[in-house]
Amino acid sequence: MDTVAPLWLWVTFCVIVLVSLFIDFVVLKKQGAQDIGFKEALHWSMVWIVMSFLFNGLFWWAVKDSTGSVELANAKSLEFLTGYLIEKSLAVDNIFVFLMIFTYFAVPSAFQKRVLMIGIVGAIVLRTVMILAGSWLLAEFHWILYVFGAFLVLTGIKMWWAAGKEPDLNNNPALKLLRKVLPVSKNFDGEKFMTIENGQRIATPLFMVICLIAITDVIFAVDSIPAIFAITSDPFIVLTSNVMAILGLRAMYFLLAAVADKFHLLSYGLAVILVFIGLKMCLIDIYKIPVSVSLAVVVGILGFTMFLSMKTAKPQALD
Repeated sequence: MDTVAPLWLWVTFCVIVLVSLFIDFVVLKKQGAQDIGFKEALHWSMVWIVMSFLFNGLFWWAVKDSTGSVELANAKSLEFLTGYLIEKSLAVDNIFVFLMIFTYFAVPSAFQKRVLMIGIVGAIVLRTVMILAGSWLLAEFHWILYVFGAFLVLTGIKMWWAAGKEPDLNNNPALKLLRKVLPVSKNFDGEKFMTIENGQRIATPLFMVICLIAITDVIFAVDSIPAIFAITSDPFIVLTSNVMAILGLRAMYFLLAAVADKFHLLSYGLAVILVFIGLKMCLIDIYKIPVSVSLAVVVGILGFTMFLSMKTAKPQALD
């Protein structure tokens, strides 16, 4: 698992993640159970994005300083940027699923913050394990790239056909299993996951939500991690671009929840991106598509899809 990142940058990244999570949890605790408005969500989203770009600048300097090559620093920095944009884009689809789950269970927005934070921490741990395992597998078995590529193409096609359709949670196998295994209260008990009813300790609907969020994390990790391996095999870039995209998930959720109807076509764009990335992986030994071209294609598809979405969206008032 070769990487151009020096050891001190790995340590710096770990410190940044821990400090960021600590700050987010402290802010969450001070706010308590209250709604997050559009302006506050926009502010925090910009903070996370700027922090990611600053980290990419530090990464560029570290590569240049350790290797003495500006060209290599530019190439690796571009890989991070492309990977970050892809993961951020796929996180949007993840957010729409979160929104659907919260809507189905009628979770008050004031209670959604804690669930999202737990989901973010779970996603970071899960993806770290999967990325390290994936890096090892790719180093040992090159042919797995073709498996990843084919999987992404099929996932993109499936996403295209599913776009615009509301998933039926009533028939969700995971939810049916959870309800059979655990007795569940009909009412929320604040932000608690367990409550007491008739002298019996049972789960609250919020616990069901956190279980479904965890399952969603697994599903989206399986989709998104192969996508970043199409850009680079450097485990540091794969991990950092993934985690940096996830860190701002809570703020981005409340931001997009307010304007979800304006981006109703975005899933189609994400489906096309997954197919493109999958084909890129399948063709890697025939023709290696430059990272700059991949970045241009991803930005172009996202921009065009968002433009069409906003042009065809119904007017919506923001709080």
